[in-house]
Formats: sequence, C-alpha cells, structure tokens
Amino acid sequence: MNDSDRKLRQPLLDSSSVHSEQASEIFDRNGVPLGPSYDSFGGLDGTVEFAIPESRKIGVAGAVFLILNKMIGTGIFSTPSSIFAATGSVGVSLLMWGVAGLLTLTGLGVYLEFGLAIPLSGGEKNYLERVFKKPPFLATSVFAVQMILLGFSAGNSLAFGRYVLLVVGHPLPDGWVARSIAVLCITLVVSLHAALPQWGLRLTNALGVFKVLVLLVIVFSGFAALAGFRLVPDPHNFDDIWAMEKGDGYGGGGAYTFATAMLQVVYSYKGWENANYVLGELKNPKRTLSIAAPIAVVGVTILYVLANVAYFAAIPKAELAKSEVIVAGLFFRNVFGESIAARSLPACVALSNIGNVLAVSFAHSRVNQELAKEGILPYSSLWVSTKPFNTPAASLLLHWIVTVIVLLAPPPGPAYNFIVNLYTYPGAWINALVAGGLIYLHLAKSENWSSPWRTPTFVAVIYLLLNLFLAITPFIPPTSDWNADGYPYYAFPLVGTAVLGLGVVYWALWTKVLPRWGGYVVVPEREVDEYGVEVVRYRRVADAQKVGVLLG
Repeated sequence: MNDSDRKLRQPLLDSSSVHSEQASEIFDRNGVPLGPSYDSFGGLDGTVEFAIPESRKIGVAGAVFLILNKMIGTGIFSTPSSIFAATGSVGVSLLMWGVAGLLTLTGLGVYLEFGLAIPLSGGEKNYLERVFKKPPFLATSVFAVQMILLGFSAGNSLAFGRYVLLVVGHPLPDGWVARSIAVLCITLVVSLHAALPQWGLRLTNALGVFKVLVLLVIVFSGFAALAGFRLVPDPHNFDDIWAMEKGDGYGGGGAYTFATAMLQVVYSYKGWENANYVLGELKNPKRTLSIAAPIAVVGVTILYVLANVAYFAAIPKAELAKSEVIVAGLFFRNVFGESIAARSLPACVALSNIGNVLAVSFAHSRVNQELAKEGILPYSSLWVSTKPFNTPAASLLLHWIVTVIVLLAPPPGPAYNFIVNLYTYPGAWINALVAGGLIYLHLAKSENWSSPWRTPTFVAVIYLLLNLFLAITPFIPPTSDWNADGYPYYAFPLVGTAVLGLGVVYWALWTKVLPRWGGYVVVPEREVDEYGVEVVRYRRVADAQKVGVLLG
C-alpha cells in the first residue's frame, strides 16, 4: 500500500473521520480495476466519504442515555405481573430481577472487551468477523440477515400508538388507527435523525432523563407506600417474603413457568449493547464506552429492583398477578388515586416508547451502514450513502422500510404479537456466538488477542450459558395450552432459528453461486492499524490467482 492509499484508508480506523473506499471491485489478471464495478446485486461502486463532525459526536452522558433509552421500554411497567404470577413468591421475583442485572453485567463485560479492542461501529458484526474467519463471510452474512430482517422498531412504535389512544380515550388497542400513529412515529424519528441529527440525540437524551425520573417517582412513591402513604390497605406482601404461594392467578406453575419468567426478565434488560453499535460516533470511544455502559447497566438494575419493591408495597398479590400490562397503572391508582393514574401513566409510557424508537433507529441504522460499507448488502452503494445531510439517511430509510412492513403486513392480534416476539429471539444465538468467540480468543494463544479491558473467562462462560438457556428454553413444551397465544409455543423460536439459517443461504448465494455464475471470486482485504484494529473489506476478483496477491 503506497503512502497516498494509506492516507486515504487510515481514517477508516479513526472514529473522528471515516473515509471508505467502497468494496466489491473487479480486477483483471494484473490487478487493474475493470472500469466501474458493481456489488453482487448490481450496486454501482465508487468512493464514498464518511466524516463525522466533532460537534455531532456522543459523549459519556449521551452514551448513557442512548443505552438507557433502549433498555427502559414498556417492560418494567408491565412485566412484573407475569413474573410474580409465574413464581408465586415476592422474594424470588425480586431475586430474578437482581440476578438478571448481574447476568447483564456478564454480557457487558464481554462486549466491553470486544468494543474497546475494536472501537468501530457495527457491534457484533466486527466481533464475529474477528473470531469466525472460516468459512469466510459466513458469520457476517448470518448477522447481516438477522439485523436487517429483525432489527425493526415496530414493537415500540405500535406501543406508542396504543398509549396515545389511551391518553385521548380511544378504545382500539391494535387496529389501523394505532398502526397509523406507529407509522407516523417511526417516520418522524427517522426524519429527525436524518435531517437534524443533533436534535435527534438531544431528544433521545431528554427522554432518557424523563424515563429515569418516572422510575424515580415510582421508587420514592414505593418508599412512601411502605410507610403507609397509600389509598389501599397494607397488602402485607413482605411478611413472609420467601414463601412459595399458590393463590388466585399466581404460583404453582412448575419449572417451565420459572424458566419463561426468567426469559422475560432478561429481555427487559435488552438494549445494554446499544452504544457498541455506534462506537465510531463516540468521543474518545474507549473512555466513553468504559464509563457509560457500566453506569447505565448498574443504574437500570437498581431502578428495576426498587421499582418492583414499590409495586409490592402497594398492590395486593392477587391483583398484581392479574394486572398484566397495567402494573404501573395499578400502582399509581393505589397510591395517588384513579384520576391521576388514568391521565399520567399512558402519557409516561408513550414517551418511554418513543425514546426506545429513537435509540434503536439511531443505532441500527449505523449497523446497516457498516454492513453496506463492506459490500455485504444488496445494492450496498445505495444504503451506504450519506446524502443529502451527511448522515446515514439511506440506512435509516432501510430501517424505516422494514419497520413499516412489519407494522402494516400482519393482521391484528396473535400474528403481530408473534412478530414482536420474534424480534428478540435470534439475538440469543448471536450473543452466544460472541461469548463463545471471546472464550476461544482467551484460550487460543495463536490469536494474539489483546484488549484494554480484560473480562475473566468464567464471566464469558456464564454469559454463554445464559444465552444458550434463552435460546433453548422456548422449545420446551409448556404444561398448559400449547397454543395459548394463538400460535404454537415453538413457532417464534423455530422461525427465529430459520432466519439465521436464511443467513447461511444468503452466504452461499453471495459467495458461492453468484461468483461461479459471474466468473469471479469474493476475497477479504484486511487492514490493521497501529492499534491492532482489523478492518475487513470484501472484494470481487475476476482471476482467482489474484487472491494470493490481495491477501498477501
């Protein structure tokens, strides 16, 4: 590589200014590009510049709220009822929320080690590429298909629409009115991030502060309820905290209900890895991530546990077990009265939903762009574009398209709930691969792995086992109706696993079938900067003899 090439490519490894020479060029026998080149599905190549102004970079506070906004969704306002209904024990329920926080910290340790060693946007894409090099491109293709097809914001967009209708007194929970509001929500969020990125981040931060304040109101109101300041009699939920009871709507479910309850709690913490997706846009990414991520995860864990204490302080057990998605509403009613709860809670949850949509669309669009930079997506040169606002507007558009399809295509009811459940499941397999990869790097001395952050191997093992548990448990038959949700219990884990299999099909098409048909081979070009950060670019080469030249 000559000096001019080095000057062009070196900024790719610097988060302050990224200049990417687009992938997938076709070379002749002598290594000369054969004119304008195209990606595997016809996208025109060229040189695209990615420069992020310093004023738009995210500091520690911004990274904290980016994580908080994805972690704190509707789960903490609704899930505690099903957790208690499954366990029948106040103490076990609280313990589950605490243990889930500790398990989340094990995942954070794994991602910190990877993220600080490879400070680039894209999250798991970079980590899987570092570990799973054979067969070439397979891990990246599987992750790309999962992220594009399932990385939508439909769930919280629809939840926003539903709660807006509750605020105005509309009775329809999941109809075309709610879905129309959801489409408007994702459209406004994507437009804001594309045209006014600084204001998008400011709104994200503001809603992150708001979510924390709402949880703090619940926590301190819970302390007041424990002291007797409530409008209902003392439920005496803490008299025998570890008792395993079976009552009206709770307890007696067996091992399956405990396992599924733990699944729901762990999923309520999902989103802690959000900052890893945008490392290229953090100020001093190694310092920012190492400070922001632990603060966010520890803070959310404390708030979640204390919020559950507050619920038990003011809601009787039978009422809590049957409350389903309105736990926080019952709490507000029992402490402040019917009118205040009815008016304030739906608005608070709606704002929480839109904060999640802001955080997810911001982060996932960056992952889409990273995949496009390396020519992995069909028509990569389209999705990699930063026009007209010097933002990942095209990648945001891709995120918008998938989200709107998921919002509008399925009929109301079980079909939509199935798709929302599907959103989270394949991530367990991806996280298991990441954890297993780190264990391998620790044990394989030939990999010469090093990172500013060292996570003990046993922590990575715990995180691996957790994700295997999350991936396998949904296949275990329940003791109750197999079709209780309107579809077989195994439907969403089966389809989620099939989506990962679709990534294998895409890999075969992209790297085997089309190259054989077109008379070229796909080869990786690896560049390593002075800090040891590796970047992989995928190129199409007309003559297989060039593979050795490029890789050499």
